[in-house]
Amino acid sequence: MLAFILRRLGQAMLVIGAMVVIVFFGVNVIGDPVYMLISPEMDQNAVEATKVALGLDKPIWEQFIYFVTGAVQGDLGRSFVHGEPAIKLILSRMPATMELALVALLMAVVIGLPLGVYAGLKPESRLAKAIMAISILGFSLPTFWVGLMLIMFFSVMLGWLPATGRGDVVRVLGIETSLLSWQGWTFIALPALNLALLKISLVIRLARAGTREAALMDYVKFARAKGLAQSRIVGVHIMKNIMIPIVTVLGLEFGSLVAFSVVTETIFAWPGMGKLLLEAIQRLDRPVIVAYVMVVVVLFVVINLVVDVLYSILDPRVRLTEAKA
Repeated sequence: MLAFILRRLGQAMLVIGAMVVIVFFGVNVIGDPVYMLISPEMDQNAVEATKVALGLDKPIWEQFIYFVTGAVQGDLGRSFVHGEPAIKLILSRMPATMELALVALLMAVVIGLPLGVYAGLKPESRLAKAIMAISILGFSLPTFWVGLMLIMFFSVMLGWLPATGRGDVVRVLGIETSLLSWQGWTFIALPALNLALLKISLVIRLARAGTREAALMDYVKFARAKGLAQSRIVGVHIMKNIMIPIVTVLGLEFGSLVAFSVVTETIFAWPGMGKLLLEAIQRLDRPVIVAYVMVVVVLFVVINLVVDVLYSILDPRVRLTEAKA
């Protein structure tokens, strides 16, 4: 197991190193942020002075060396717009995005898993067919349109839930959260549901396929022949086996929930990293863009590492394969 983890850590470091190069040069060759920060009426001397102040007068390779040197020390540059460390801005918005992604992932599991298992156990029933039809809609409908419809129905027409904002937050162990109050849950319900719809559909299809496959296995037939209750067969023999691919996929999908929550955060005015990224792109705030992408890259790498370890624990064949390699 230790050799397996060390091998994965080495691969993770290579991925992060490659992404540092790609992200930095990819962001810094697009546009000129100076003209977004100064008045159009300023002369060329003011433009050059601004470039010097921001460090944009240096060659791109020199800027890269300076960036890598700072990144090793935890400094990803200062925001051109806010004048604060970019990583500080990102981390200040991260709790809001993380709690939104966690609630969306929880919804995907709580809603999608039982529906998928039912559709797998009774594939010919009308309810199972309706569940699969709804899952197709979850894949097909655009996120921004669904978000607007949720606001129109639950906020405007019914008045049940707030349309925008995060609500009151409390600080626990230095981290702000809105999940410790009923008001916080009312604010997060709509954006989390909007973000979770695609993942709910994905979990439904994974659970259905896994359940149908597991139901035909000999150990399930033997359990039925022994007279075990259906609840025990599903809860012990089927669920244990279908959770391996679901855990793997959901681990990776959690990273995508964090990375691609921009649309949801914009529609619901959720004060997370995605909304900050959109503002940075509009103003060409390069340090914030680079810091955001690097944080997401590291998050994806860490999640992949955790998923690999969990997969090896759930499926011993993975450890045996690695040992032979």
